[in-house]
Amino acid sequence: MADDIPAATASEDATPYRVLARKYRPRSFDDLIGQQPMVRTLTNAFDTGRIAQAWMLTGVRGVGKTTTARILARGLNYETDAVDQPTIHMRELGVHCQAIMEGRHVDVVEMDAASHTGIDDVREIIAQVRYRPVSARYKVYIIDEVHMLSNQAFNGLLKTLEEPPEHVKFVFATTEIRKVPITVLSRCQRFDLRRVDSATLMAHLQRIAESEAVAVDDDALRLIARAAEGSVRDALSLTDQAIAHGAGAITADAVRDMLGLADRVRIIDLFEMLMKGDGSAALSELREQHTAGADPVVVLGDLTDFTHLVTTLRYVPEAASDAALSPMEAERGLEFSKTLSIRTLGQVWQMLLKALDEARNAASPRQAAEMALIRIAHAADLPSPDELVRLIREGGLAGLTPPAGGKSGGDGAQAHSQAAPAVGSAAPSPGASERQTDRTTASAGNAGPPRPRLSLAPSGQASQQAAPAPAPTTAPPQVEIGSLEALVALAEEKRDSLMQVSIRRYLRLVKLEPGRLEVALTPEAPRALAADLSRKLHEWTGRRWVVTISSGEGQPTIEETATARRDTLLSDAAADPEVAAVLAAFPGAKVMEVRLRGDAEAADLAADLSAAVSDDDILDDPSELSDDDDD
Repeated sequence: MADDIPAATASEDATPYRVLARKYRPRSFDDLIGQQPMVRTLTNAFDTGRIAQAWMLTGVRGVGKTTTARILARGLNYETDAVDQPTIHMRELGVHCQAIMEGRHVDVVEMDAASHTGIDDVREIIAQVRYRPVSARYKVYIIDEVHMLSNQAFNGLLKTLEEPPEHVKFVFATTEIRKVPITVLSRCQRFDLRRVDSATLMAHLQRIAESEAVAVDDDALRLIARAAEGSVRDALSLTDQAIAHGAGAITADAVRDMLGLADRVRIIDLFEMLMKGDGSAALSELREQHTAGADPVVVLGDLTDFTHLVTTLRYVPEAASDAALSPMEAERGLEFSKTLSIRTLGQVWQMLLKALDEARNAASPRQAAEMALIRIAHAADLPSPDELVRLIREGGLAGLTPPAGGKSGGDGAQAHSQAAPAVGSAAPSPGASERQTDRTTASAGNAGPPRPRLSLAPSGQASQQAAPAPAPTTAPPQVEIGSLEALVALAEEKRDSLMQVSIRRYLRLVKLEPGRLEVALTPEAPRALAADLSRKLHEWTGRRWVVTISSGEGQPTIEETATARRDTLLSDAAADPEVAAVLAAFPGAKVMEVRLRGDAEAADLAADLSAAVSDDDILDDPSELSDDDDD
């Protein structure tokens, strides 16, 4: 990557305005960015005189295929008073350089294969290659989009391509390398031009903005580089458009308005609302973004990107250093990656992919996006299949099991009974959520008379009959919380991962009584944690809880206790003679984790490993490494 941008000459100042993609088009390999492997190979080839007869350049649009072809043609025909041989070290303009870079040299023929696809066009090339160049050293044929040639054209070119005259060179460019016959590829040196990474592209755009005397902020460059997807030409075109949109200055807000993008901060807030199961807040946020000009399809796409980012950061935390990510995205993405399970992220990913397809094909993309967000928020707090199995085995589904419906008629059809509302309350509407109905618990003191329900009569017609009187049930047992571990288990049961992590990380227990919790907070704890915990406890247990913050030290947090215990286990394991021998035999090896047989965490760890491959390397306790161990 070069540090200098080709400066505009005095003649260019007198000409009409040229777009940035043409004005700053590389003129030598020193100006070409992001393609160092290809440049290094060609440099060595030219310096040693091992110049190929044909090159195949492939890559996505805008990475420099045609530009590289022209630079090759210029290097092959480079001639000055001091240099008269092929070279890529072109410090100044040669005799043929200007005409070649402008595409008007008589010995450098550029052909667009999209409009010259037939065998007759190839016959014309075959007829011309026998004649020597008019003024240059080599006759160079540049065929762009070569995959568009017909099969007859490819076959007609094979013999000439395999044994061309010594004064002829071929340079092919294509975006669809798979459509080029292998017989043609085998006769060419192939170079795959890579997408330019975001950091290199942002630095390139920054230098161009300085050359154009345009003010630009880092967030705007980040948005442009992300939208360009590694294409330099797309990035320059977007920069040109942003300069015009911002009246000479480029700001992040202007780029968002120009591209119809949503604010990245609001996308992450929307993701957090969905993970909390807050469908109402998510719909309000989507409508506000839509009012501000964001495309619902783009919003869903950004949610998909952020879900992918969170999943990636769970396995590759160092990906947070990507220049395309703002510090806020990296920080919050890492936080979510530590609290959300792979199963949850995978389910959200699949639902968003389906929602994207629905929104693109729907008559109203906003309505399709809203329905998708409702589905995701609804599924956010539903137990997974593994958790359902565990609850069934532990008998914890009594409050979730719907009332058993009686059979009516000889056909054995079952009718679903409805929950009886409290006295004086309105009957549930037909569209009320079944999930909320199942979770509603009516007290024995205010239960109303049984309501009639509809059942399927033997004749197939709906008939109204009185529901049988419900059997007397006992009041559900009160939830007893005797420790912070029990509070963490309750949060896990309620599928509130954020509160579960907050309890483990920020709370130091001082005093715990029924209905009263006194804790000390760590310095990094959120300010609203006590109020949120009090509200959650009221929702979970059905009783009022007073959560107070003490100025005392309190007990260590659960994470601090677990860390201390883990450090002790690691030190004890490393001191074991057998483990020490293993570590000595493998330099650089270290004990990453110790798991004790019969430990309570072993079952949870096994469940997690069965769902997804863990990103931690675990070294078992030395006592478990024997061959006769059944665990």
